Amino acid sequence: MDYIIGVDIGTSGTKTVAFDMKGDVLRTDHVTYPILNPQPHYFEQDPEVLFEAVIRAIGQTVQGVNRQTGNNSDLLGVGFSSAMHGIIAMDKQGIPLTHCIIWTDTRATAFASQLSDTPEGSAIYRATGTPIHPMSPLCKLGWMRMHLPAVHAAAYKFISVKEYVFLRLFGRYVIDESIASATGLFDIHQFNWHPAALEIAGISADRLAEPVPITYCMEGMDEHLAARMGIAEDVPFVIGGSDGCLANLGADVIQPGAAAVTIGTSGAVRMTSDRPRTDDKARTFSYVLTRELHVLGGAVNNGGIVLQWFKDSFEPAAVSSDAAFHGLMDAAAGVPAGSEGLLFLPYLTGERSPHWNAEAKGMFFGVQLHHRKAHFVRALLEGVIFGVYSVGRVLEEITGPIHTIHANGGFAYSSLWLQVLADVFDRPVHVRKNVEAAARGAYVTVLNALGKRSTFIDIADQPPPSEIILPSPARHEVYRVNFERFERLYDKVKDEFN
Repeated sequence: MDYIIGVDIGTSGTKTVAFDMKGDVLRTDHVTYPILNPQPHYFEQDPEVLFEAVIRAIGQTVQGVNRQTGNNSDLLGVGFSSAMHGIIAMDKQGIPLTHCIIWTDTRATAFASQLSDTPEGSAIYRATGTPIHPMSPLCKLGWMRMHLPAVHAAAYKFISVKEYVFLRLFGRYVIDESIASATGLFDIHQFNWHPAALEIAGISADRLAEPVPITYCMEGMDEHLAARMGIAEDVPFVIGGSDGCLANLGADVIQPGAAAVTIGTSGAVRMTSDRPRTDDKARTFSYVLTRELHVLGGAVNNGGIVLQWFKDSFEPAAVSSDAAFHGLMDAAAGVPAGSEGLLFLPYLTGERSPHWNAEAKGMFFGVQLHHRKAHFVRALLEGVIFGVYSVGRVLEEITGPIHTIHANGGFAYSSLWLQVLADVFDRPVHVRKNVEAAARGAYVTVLNALGKRSTFIDIADQPPPSEIILPSPARHEVYRVNFERFERLYDKVKDEFN
């Protein structure tokens, strides 16, 4: 039996999914790793730990498929998705000089603030499609130039985690155009490193990896690493793209009017376009999937991490994590839409789109004596969706109306959260459970790279949703009023976030 592995290098762990040639899932594995927080606003990961997780996860999946098939299986290729905005300084011997500074890191806030409102910052956003924000490698390099000048000067290359994996496997520095387009350093119109952005970052193009299409394929990996994974050295490894772009591809959100909503640790709303489109107010991103397909959208910092914070802070330690989450959701389901007047601004880790305010803070508003824990949980779920809806409304200004939402990520397993999403947007929500969209997108890139699929857009190949959640007009009206209050509340208090 032939199969393909899609690898998704995420913030909290690496997932590997084995797909057969019909796109059905054979096996899923997941290896977790920590986020390091050495001081406030600093969030890092050890690239070697992440690399080891990738090797281990692929090996587990290969072994598992072999057991299932009695060793009667043939791995045709491996494709990759990974989180965006990370950066590692490397020396000439290929040794990391720093940890990977990840997307949640906000140490570059001052640098980003100084650049964002300038003509130079606006021009860079229009050219690169990446809003000026401390998440972007552009701003992280600007911070490093000022605060770690010796490291900045000594670094031979600045790369992401996926580039580190391919360097270890194949000994070359390559970056896919999708990840490159999320750095703030890559011209999404010309498909090369952007000179003005490089000048602000204080580097030249030769200190970055070589940009390649998402179907770029490499063979002949390190024999010892191949042996550790239990695969042949000549198995094709396809570089793939960013997790957000590949999630759209994997969920088949490629038609006009369709939007993908993903909520895991963070969240995002994304639509696909046949050309790059930036926003006059720089509220959204425009990333590259292929040279013919571009992903527009906005990422929110605060998704499932908000529920995790509430559970860790206010639930008894003796209760198992799964039981605690189920208990919170069951309690929230008993509270009517609108949480009886309680609102939550979900900005516990600052915010990206549409406000791009790293100083934003979380806030409960309207607390009264009748509010109980269940109200706070319901308000929390609603606040996260309001944040997502803020992005969706901006996207509709740019691309036109959203008519269908495709949900993926961890929240797709919560019927309550999905219903809130449908009711807030007043749109049907299509759900495909048991499929990791980014890993499936990586699988599709392998099909294309190996010539087993002639196009990225294949309507006949789209599996039907496992469930469609319909909105309630009555609940939507409650949420319409509450969302307007949510927006006004942010505008009134934003100057106090410092």
